[in-house]
Amino acid sequence: MSSEYNPDFGLTAEDYTRHRAGFPPEIVERLGRLGAEVRDRDVLDLGTGTGSLARLFARAGAQVTGVDPAAPLLEQARGLDLEAGVEIAYEVATAEDTGLPDASFDVVSAGQCWHWFDAPRAAAEVWRLLRPGGRAVIAHFDWLPLSGNVVAETERLITAYNPAWTLGGGTGLYPRWLTDLATVGFGAIETFSFDLDVPYTPQAWTGRIRASAGVGASLPPERVEAFSAELDGVLRDRFPGDILRIPHRTWAVVAAKPTEDAGTP
Repeated sequence: MSSEYNPDFGLTAEDYTRHRAGFPPEIVERLGRLGAEVRDRDVLDLGTGTGSLARLFARAGAQVTGVDPAAPLLEQARGLDLEAGVEIAYEVATAEDTGLPDASFDVVSAGQCWHWFDAPRAAAEVWRLLRPGGRAVIAHFDWLPLSGNVVAETERLITAYNPAWTLGGGTGLYPRWLTDLATVGFGAIETFSFDLDVPYTPQAWTGRIRASAGVGASLPPERVEAFSAELDGVLRDRFPGDILRIPHRTWAVVAAKPTEDAGTP
């Protein structure tokens, strides 16, 4: 993604671990219906972060490798894996150049991160890493800004503190990713989405926003502190209560690498 700033999620690893809601477990079943079955399969999760999607796959019986350029996030992921009782192999690497062997995975996923990649290079790398008949998965779990809701007000505040942040106003739908996959030869492309509310305490919501690209991953510490204090005030004054119900949308695309591997076009 072209941007005027370069977020480093390693800077916000603690908040990232504590406050970012993981993908809902239902996504694994939904992916399986579209051919991305993970049980007893070799799965690679690109941009794995703290391993939210990778752990769901491991719990479902997959042999999982996670890749991320931020070593602090992978350290957090290992701790969460230990608590969850799963084992995942992690590598510090980028999605565009993993250094992993050709045709070594049945499923390659990217959860909540494709927009940070150089899409043509990442799609070519996914193609290289998948076995013939394997599945590429790009998934998102996004908050939804609706007129007058807490998300819309939060996004307004992020933009005020960080005008370079351009990810606001989203719908949780990503049609361009289908073109990214089709361009390198993937077929049988299908998508799904479903919505749900995620409960946050006001303190946890502030922590969640600190862990976002526009705040903790890109602003200096003193600006992060000022932002957090202002958001706390907005929540107290405009959205009082012990629990905030934050609307989210889960969306994913699944695409197949042809059984007969003709190489990358």
